[in-house]
Amino acid sequence: MRIFANANFNFIRWRWHALIGSIIVIWLGVSTIFLRGGVPMGIEFRGGAAVVVQFNKPTSDEDVRRAIDPVSHEAQVQAYGTSSNQVMIRIPMAEGAAETQILESGTQQIEDALNKAGLGPFTVSSADFIGPAVGADLRTKGIWATVAALGGILIYTAFRFRPAFAVGAVVAAFHDILITLVFLTWFKYDMTLNIIAAILTITGYSVNDTIVVFDRVRENERTMRRKPLSEIVNISVNQTLGRTFITSTATLLAVLSLYALGGEVLRGFAFTMIIGVITGTYSTVFIAAALAIILSHRSSGPTQAAVATTKTNTKSSRRVSA
Repeated sequence: MRIFANANFNFIRWRWHALIGSIIVIWLGVSTIFLRGGVPMGIEFRGGAAVVVQFNKPTSDEDVRRAIDPVSHEAQVQAYGTSSNQVMIRIPMAEGAAETQILESGTQQIEDALNKAGLGPFTVSSADFIGPAVGADLRTKGIWATVAALGGILIYTAFRFRPAFAVGAVVAAFHDILITLVFLTWFKYDMTLNIIAAILTITGYSVNDTIVVFDRVRENERTMRRKPLSEIVNISVNQTLGRTFITSTATLLAVLSLYALGGEVLRGFAFTMIIGVITGTYSTVFIAAALAIILSHRSSGPTQAAVATTKTNTKSSRRVSA
């Protein structure tokens, strides 16, 4: 049994409402980011101390996180190495502090907090400093990775379909990134390497969904030459609706499980994926398809192929009559 086998929803009718709604959400989100001084950065980008602690008995990440919370609410705790008794604790860098001061004070604060919580005995295996220069380099590479992904998508889609469709796909992907950043800011998630990875993942996910619809549009244009592009796109979206629903639901269930059961370390990644899957499905219909119609200047009237066919038939009829 196919899901939405005979779907006939008029999605394109609401394209202007969706575009305006997206612009409002992005504007509000960008305003929030501006008022808060930018997107909050994680320890990887700001710098800080990374301390590896070896416990003598199995200790859960949650117990360690609760113990470290008084030291820093932004501390990150995750399993380290192959031993279940070893964890890495990262705390952000204090303003104006020297590298040696951060390592000494940070390590001491962590040891005191763990002893106070009764998690000993333990030993500090290593203590490293993550400098701001390294963080800046990681941030730059993350930005360039995103730009390179969008550029590759633009070239691929333009080559496979048409420039108007390529612009629609890239704008939709950029829309998904902005919406995701907005929700990350509203829900107070710091930008980390995990979140950068999730953003690149949802960029590919969104474009894949968009290309499926565009591919169906290209097939339908060959058999529906007398229909306007807006109607062809709407039919194509309805024809692929079952596939979109199944794929999005399966992916969403997986990332929801990851969000609920993956622990604090993966929560930011899972939250980013949840927002990305939802907005990626939405942007395929209401952003990419709508922009393809607008930029093609074919939202009303028959397709160009139909016009050419009609002109040819008219000339042939006149010649026969003559």
